Amino acid sequence: MKHDPVAQPAGRIRSVVIVDDHPLYGDALASALRHVFQDCRIETAKSLGEAMDLLGRGAAPDLVMFDLKLPDVTGISGFLSLRDRIPDTPILVISSLTSVDVVHALMDAGAAGFLPKDASAQVLKSVLFDVSAGRKYLPKEYQKTGKAEQGSPDCRQVNQKLADLTPQQTRIMKLICAGKPNKQIAYELNLAEATVKAHITALLRRLGVQNRTQAAVLVESGNLDGTVGSGDADARAFLSQ
Repeated sequence: MKHDPVAQPAGRIRSVVIVDDHPLYGDALASALRHVFQDCRIETAKSLGEAMDLLGRGAAPDLVMFDLKLPDVTGISGFLSLRDRIPDTPILVISSLTSVDVVHALMDAGAAGFLPKDASAQVLKSVLFDVSAGRKYLPKEYQKTGKAEQGSPDCRQVNQKLADLTPQQTRIMKLICAGKPNKQIAYELNLAEATVKAHITALLRRLGVQNRTQAAVLVESGNLDGTVGSGDADARAFLSQ
């Protein structure tokens, strides 16, 4: 998507929250924002939990810039939780994750746009103009095809179920996807094995599956339909972290 250079965005962006766990990138993003939105209040969070705390303390951003790869989320469940918390606030996802399937799921779930982290400063400025004016932004290489659209509803349903997991269940689900047995999960999370089994029983019920294998398959199949190509490997690695 191409735009003519702009001097000042048309929308009224007075407050932005940046959610990114890489300080150097977050600082660079804040600097770029100050050049686009003069006198803009910028707050930062390094995790979804910190972002929720900011909102709980009264932060009311006009825009949220959200990185998918955060330490306390699985897949796009963090985005879904944030969107549910602030449904009327545009959320621009900026991430190094480049799977077309994941991007489609984000847009279908209500993202204001998706921008790869390697985008230039000029592209970022143009995207901010779009979003501040109420338009959505999606790079040309991520435009939908009929094939991609077929997998979107299931993806949204699975990720909504993931968003409903408790933080402890989310941590356990990540370890299940990594192939860890109950005993190893208990050791890594400093829990009794019986407690881990209780959490797994609860999360299996929430996901509507019968066992750990079905849960891991559901997480992957809900985010990937296996039709995209080279981007799939990155997405699978991300979803199983």
